[in-house]
Amino acid sequence: MVSVSIETPEQTEGRLRRVIAQADVLVHDGVWCFEESPIDQPPVLTGDTLAVVRDDQSWSRLVPLTQEHEHIEQFGIFSFHFPAELDNSGFVGWLAGQLKVRLGTGVFVICGSNRARGGIYDYWGCPIDLLAEAIAVVEALRAS
Repeated sequence: MVSVSIETPEQTEGRLRRVIAQADVLVHDGVWCFEESPIDQPPVLTGDTLAVVRDDQSWSRLVPLTQEHEHIEQFGIFSFHFPAELDNSGFVGWLAGQLKVRLGTGVFVICGSNRARGGIYDYWGCPIDLLAEAIAVVEALRAS
């Protein structure tokens, strides 16, 4: 369930630091990219497909980088699963802001739901060259 929190900025900061400390974090191996296909040609879902999204013109499938994808943007991926009892509202904006301020980069986030594992989870993508630095920021926030 989506939570609505009425709190001060300081309370939000403290709550989200507790959230990141208690979340399950996984850094996904390899280099990832988006593979696009026309809207009338949905992608085949395979075991290595991490996510699929679409707009009104095309499908976009997040998959491991292969030689056929060499000349497109390359990303590192990490993910968060949140305990069901935690209010993680505002987490995406908060962490994206932290990464932008500390590393100068934007990120992309794809969310899903797994009720058996607490509910909402997030896949985060950043430029592959900044993955180690992004994880260092995450780990520092988890330790604070």
